[in-house]
Amino acid sequence: MKIGIAAGYWSSRPPRDVDRRVAAAEDAGVESFWTAETYGSDAISPLAWWGARTARMRLGTAVCQLSARTPTAMAMAAQTVDHLSGGRMVLGIGASGPQVVEGWYGRPYPRPLERTREYVEIMRRVWAREEPVSYQGRHYELPYPGGAGLGKPLRSTVHPLRADIPVHLGAEGPKNVALAAEIGDGWLPLWFSPKSDDFYRRALAEGFARPGARRTAESFEVAGVVWAVEDDDTEAAADRLKPTIALYVGGMGAKDANFHYEVFARMGWREECERIQDLYLAGRKQEAVKAVPTAMVEDVALVGPADKICEDLRKRWLGTCMTTLILGGWPRAELCARLVETAGGAA
Repeated sequence: MKIGIAAGYWSSRPPRDVDRRVAAAEDAGVESFWTAETYGSDAISPLAWWGARTARMRLGTAVCQLSARTPTAMAMAAQTVDHLSGGRMVLGIGASGPQVVEGWYGRPYPRPLERTREYVEIMRRVWAREEPVSYQGRHYELPYPGGAGLGKPLRSTVHPLRADIPVHLGAEGPKNVALAAEIGDGWLPLWFSPKSDDFYRRALAEGFARPGARRTAESFEVAGVVWAVEDDDTEAAADRLKPTIALYVGGMGAKDANFHYEVFARMGWREECERIQDLYLAGRKQEAVKAVPTAMVEDVALVGPADKICEDLRKRWLGTCMTTLILGGWPRAELCARLVETAGGAA
């Protein structure tokens, strides 16, 4: 297993000391650096800015929201960072959810799997640069069929450094995970739990078995963000993550359309999820946070003293389908180094 580190997305302002933290993580043997976006900071700009301070790390997005950019715009951004970094770009994309897609980007959300398939096909045509790009799909058409009537197929002016930049799909449900295994180079899970490993292996196997599947299990990357919160008091460490879990389970999505809720429910926390969501949507956020059990946090995160975190990684996470564990929460460089050693995945 390889170890990565995540900057995530911003809240009100950029996180401090990222340059120093990324450099320290690279020195500790951390293999990759990942950014994210919601409806504030974007993922590409910080990746390029902070990634310029690195020398070896792969640079990934976990994830870019596909409705934020046209397929050709996303392909342009990826090949630009790939050139500037000397071929270290990993493009992670995800469909997001209907509240963000329709409320923030003003785009329709239905049929996300179909949209994702078309999106990836177009990007790969851009990077291959074999001919001017034209595409007639259900969701995307190039050239645009209308407007001034002057559109024509175009070929990227840039010769990509790599004609096949790795594409990872962010996914939580089994159909999306199977799609990642079919058309992607990797899968970016959110709220992965070792107890769900068999469930996800079955979904991945379905995708690998489809005609024309791009990769096999042996050449496919599963790279998930796992928060690592160090504290001599395990309960205190877990308490620092409970507001985030309460937000995702309770408030990230409508009551009947919250993918994060379903991930935790499949782990066996459906009753707790229902209570957390009811409290959160009623505006009782502090009560929702208190309703998150510590065991629920430990299902998806590494929390507690450094020795416990390393032992949990060794006993519970190694041997799962996850091949790259992306550390969230900016753990100390010393802990990063220990986790790299434990995982056996030094850069």
